[in-house]
Amino acid sequence: MTGKGEFDFIADRLAPLAAGFKGALGLKDDAALLSVRAGRELVVTADTLVEGRHFPQGTDPALVARKALRANLSDIAAMAARPIAYMTSIVWPTDASDALRNGFVDGLEMDQETFGVVLIGGDTTSADGPWTIAITAFGEVPASKALTRSGARPGDKLVVTGTIGDACLGLKVAQGAYKPDAGDRGYLLDRLNLPQPRLNLAEALQAHAHAAIDISDGLIADSHHLAKASGLALTLDLDAMPLSDAARRWLDNQDDSTASRLAMASFGDDYELACAVPEARVDTFVAELAKADVPAAVLGGFATGSRLTVLADGQQIDPGAGGFTHF
Repeated sequence: MTGKGEFDFIADRLAPLAAGFKGALGLKDDAALLSVRAGRELVVTADTLVEGRHFPQGTDPALVARKALRANLSDIAAMAARPIAYMTSIVWPTDASDALRNGFVDGLEMDQETFGVVLIGGDTTSADGPWTIAITAFGEVPASKALTRSGARPGDKLVVTGTIGDACLGLKVAQGAYKPDAGDRGYLLDRLNLPQPRLNLAEALQAHAHAAIDISDGLIADSHHLAKASGLALTLDLDAMPLSDAARRWLDNQDDSTASRLAMASFGDDYELACAVPEARVDTFVAELAKADVPAAVLGGFATGSRLTVLADGQQIDPGAGGFTHF
């Protein structure tokens, strides 16, 4: 590391992010103490981002930090939990600058305030190779109220929050492959770099949903994960896929509507929620989400069996991989 050493960096930049959380021990120990209130369960999730794999080289380090944290908070949201704290382990490139490290901490600080979480520990080191960030997030949920992927039931409807495909188009913008007007450009880049974990939906999810998953690897792949974990078949209609105005404008200019919908549904990085909701509760669930200013759409449903059926432009299509794979 250039400039200050590891322990100076921890004391000067990271320790302030742990202020006020007794169990963080001022980041002076190699571990932290964490407890939850009576009648609650602890939710734990971890995710890793690698430069050049999950975000382009040269990305603003503050945006990298915020996306890394939000990706984990999205997993907390999918279990209908509320976040408490997080840990971060970072492998800096050997030539990492002070600007890179400080920008990263600045991003964490911004989103700590936004989402009410606290850094309680982790690790820092350096190595030849890409910049790598691993975050472990902790949340709590009322006992027996956590949603898992395996809770869907035959007859449940697949309800998806927000809009799908914006991150896919945001990457095209970032790479110069798509050049929309300034308004759509800014919107799509924000959706790529600053996903919105749906933490404000916890009560509605607990009350109405049987299962949920966050859409990080792709709408098709993650919805199918939900079905497989529940031992069910799934029908998914891409014609009902919720799109932003910016995405619709892009889609209207594509020659192959089916291939374009499939690309958006397979890209990932949407960090919306795919939920299994009993048909009788769908209208109430969607109305409660609307009160939280979160749109929702019904894209299909679950049934007995194991088949995945994907429709687009009124026809059954081959979805291919349906999403991002890590290997």
